[in-house]
Amino acid sequence: VQLQASGGGLVQPGGSLRLSCAASPFTLDGYAIGWFRQAPGKERERVSCISSSDGSTYYADSVKGRFTISRDNAKNTVYLQMNSLKPEDTAVYYCGASEVVIPTRQSHYEFWGQGTLVTVSS
Repeated sequence: VQLQASGGGLVQPGGSLRLSCAASPFTLDGYAIGWFRQAPGKERERVSCISSSDGSTYYADSVKGRFTISRDNAKNTVYLQMNSLKPEDTAVYYCGASEVVIPTRQSHYEFWGQGTLVTVSS
């Protein structure tokens, strides 16, 4: 079971990026998928999550209204659309998969991707 996070890069403040989380060989539609991030010197924090059941979503207050999580089961991929990026969004972003329907903490996630670096700077 592998998760592959991609889509990171360097973007100016106010810009946008779309992160992707793809899986192999299992299908994502039976898992809740979460995005986490870890900035240098800080703990990993939960950014967003989409449930495995009804597609309900969670967003951290710091990204609410700017980030959107979605899933495309046909492509076996979960996306994190990030708009109006700020320098404080700079971090390595990880995706995780959980068998818990609505996971609320990191320990609920059984599988992790390798991370993709997002740098927001002018």
